[in-house]
Amino acid sequence: MLIVMEQDSSPEQLEAVCARIRAMGFTPHPIPGAHRTAIGITGNAGPLDPREFVVLPGVKEAIAVSRPYKLVSRETHPEASVVEVGGVKVGAGHFAVIAGPCSVESRAQILEAARAARRAGAHMLRGGAFKPRTSPYAFQGLGREGLELLAEARAETGLPVVTEALDLRSLEQVLTFADCVQIGARNMQNFALLREVGRARKPVLLKRGMSATIEELLMAAEYVLSEGNREVILCERGVRTFANHARNTLDVAAVPAIRRLSHLPVLVDPSHAAGVRHLVGPLALAGVAAGADGLLVEIHPQPEQALSDGPQALRPPDFEALMRQVAAVRQALVA
Repeated sequence: MLIVMEQDSSPEQLEAVCARIRAMGFTPHPIPGAHRTAIGITGNAGPLDPREFVVLPGVKEAIAVSRPYKLVSRETHPEASVVEVGGVKVGAGHFAVIAGPCSVESRAQILEAARAARRAGAHMLRGGAFKPRTSPYAFQGLGREGLELLAEARAETGLPVVTEALDLRSLEQVLTFADCVQIGARNMQNFALLREVGRARKPVLLKRGMSATIEELLMAAEYVLSEGNREVILCERGVRTFANHARNTLDVAAVPAIRRLSHLPVLVDPSHAAGVRHLVGPLALAGVAAGADGLLVEIHPQPEQALSDGPQALRPPDFEALMRQVAAVRQALVA
């Protein structure tokens, strides 16, 4: 159920509606809009009677919401949302590129990558301090030292930091250093972690799981929003299929599909979809043409020496060339 308030409704009337919802045993979620405020309701097992609300002062109408993801849906929030990360806006026409290495390996490496990202026009810096790896013997990241190096790179370049939290224990450290918390594909349905980042009130970059449907991705985002955190950016990073010409299969159709269903910004990660360097650029441009609100791209000063995901990392000159192509595609879309 979505309660739409009159344009001239008072704060007292808004609170009275919220109090009524709480008295019924449900949770109200005020959603400020450009012209009027709406209130989403969660916690109800079935449909509610709109007559319970339309009689209250200041209420314009009560609308049934058909989607299981209520707060994420455009039914409750028709306008595209803008998420701000360290002063950088994403969504509703604000395009952002997040670039950096798969993992933070050393001070020299992350500072060189951050400078290259900034020089090419990237808006945020990515880099893993905690790494989920298929093999327990692979490089697992530098942990807190990696977070401190990311903070140093941010101080020098001004780029806000996006980095991944693997679990509740690492989340506490990530929240201290990062501007945006990444929830990786393997953790998309780690519901305890989703609830915790929802309570943290820090922007969240939520990646689609390797075999997850769009609805499952949106329901994962609903966990975060239901805890009060509306600063969520979705990320399409490719799904696992029978194809073996790339690491994953980039679901380009997911971008317009998500934008039709949800008000949240959606990025494309061509690096994890491709798995190989020569495919990253074409997939990035496909994502931009499909309407993505930004890109998440892996770059590395010396990919051949990378401790993780070197084959899919762009060299700085290649990233600069890609950024010029991205600008050209975005210009063509508005021509």
